Amino acid sequence: MYRFLCMFLLAAACFLVPSTGDAAAFRLGDQGDAVMDIQRALAEAGYDITVDGEFGPATEAALRSYQEANGMEVDGLAGPAVYSALLGREFPEVSRGYIGGNRRLIAAAMQYLGVPYVYGGSSPSGFDCSGFVQYVYRQCGIDLPRTADIQAEVGIPVDKSELQPGDLVFFAGDYVNISHVGIYLQDGQFIHASTTYGIAFDSLYRDYRVAHYAGARRIL
Repeated sequence: MYRFLCMFLLAAACFLVPSTGDAAAFRLGDQGDAVMDIQRALAEAGYDITVDGEFGPATEAALRSYQEANGMEVDGLAGPAVYSALLGREFPEVSRGYIGGNRRLIAAAMQYLGVPYVYGGSSPSGFDCSGFVQYVYRQCGIDLPRTADIQAEVGIPVDKSELQPGDLVFFAGDYVNISHVGIYLQDGQFIHASTTYGIAFDSLYRDYRVAHYAGARRIL
């Protein structure tokens, strides 16, 4: 049953299909020519940035600086207003490139099922919760802070009802301070480093998780 659940979730993740005209903003993890156009415009505006078509932390930082300098909402996203201001044309109808990133992320996370829990661990020989998240995201080209409480400050907040595969879900063991993190899959399921089972699945609907849920962030 456990093996079947693994295969089912992995297959379902692989069938997440990008949809055109559905991108509200370019963000961390996006790739392609449109990202390169944004980077080129930022470089021409004087920001020190590599034009490589990969929306990484440096691109996000440059966008935040641009937004702040131009009196815009500072969120590090290249939405319609930022895109138009930078490039002088309307926001394009494009595929949501970060969905592809989500597929890669979930596949990367799945391969470590069963790896044991090790306090302070951040490698395939053993993970703790934030070490696992940091390692998996790094495999997709995104560097995250090391601890769960600081990871909870990255990206954008996401309502529980709007969770997507790849989002980070956080928990507070004492109901106040964030002490645990996992990667959301779908249908209320997430993958994390369990102190009992190692890298394993868990449910947001389980009583303990419901009681200690502390929010979610979208990185991709």
